[in-house]
Amino acid sequence: MRYDLCLPWYWEYDDVFVGMVEHACNGEGISLWKITPENLLESITALYRGETAFSTLLNRGQGEPTFEPIERWAREHDARRINPSELSAWSEDKTTMHLEFINAGLNTPHTILLASFLEEPVLPPVDLAPLGGNFVIKPSNGGGGEGVVLGASCMEQVLRARMEFPRQKYLIQSHVMPQTVNGKPAWFRVFYADGETYPCWWATDTHIYQMVTAGEESEFGLGKLREIALQIAFICKLDWFSTEIALADDFVVVDYVNDQIDTRVQSRAMDGVPDEVISGIARQLSLIAKEGS
Repeated sequence: MRYDLCLPWYWEYDDVFVGMVEHACNGEGISLWKITPENLLESITALYRGETAFSTLLNRGQGEPTFEPIERWAREHDARRINPSELSAWSEDKTTMHLEFINAGLNTPHTILLASFLEEPVLPPVDLAPLGGNFVIKPSNGGGGEGVVLGASCMEQVLRARMEFPRQKYLIQSHVMPQTVNGKPAWFRVFYADGETYPCWWATDTHIYQMVTAGEESEFGLGKLREIALQIAFICKLDWFSTEIALADDFVVVDYVNDQIDTRVQSRAMDGVPDEVISGIARQLSLIAKEGS
């Protein structure tokens, strides 16, 4: 049997997202093969014996080694891979994306790039003055705020932060102070999926989302958020991702590319993504699979 879309997943909070993908696939008349830890062994066995196959892979099994043979099969059999792992690895490197964004003319915070601790254990003198009184320290890879130091103010903090992830390069970035727009800090997370964009207000303290309305886009010039997300999509070549953008003196991309989107929905978790956004993403991903079926 050959499926149009294969969706491996194991994170319990992906259940609503998986259900939305299934609903979208049903609506488009395409078949979905869900692989979970419960049927993983049987599924991989059938795959490698040639009893079952698929045309497109939407892999939510990243980070779990036992799921890796599915990605390998897809690569070896030229299946369409949504966010291929090698492209994800390239685009999630903040140092690489910073340079790509600068070359493309996108605004980013003032940034100093540092070699990894293992590559350069003793740094030459670094002038922190252009960063202002406080700044942010970030490892080049990873997400969810892991390893990020907010409100840093001295070189000692930089030196110690580099030792937390000694193999990674680091970015030191100036603190971005957003404007207040419509009574809210102008800080946004924009989701992208296969040509569609979904801009949301994002509170940095509570992590609560609100969708940007059409009226707000028109009144406050927030349509620029969609343009920036489309520019980033052209650069990183991913099928779906999110990015953080703040409006200070101008729009500034503050967190570049996150391809491991937290798909928890707002109806289930206070800090989840609005259900409408995840539903829209699921629909767009099903269309990719339909094109490849």
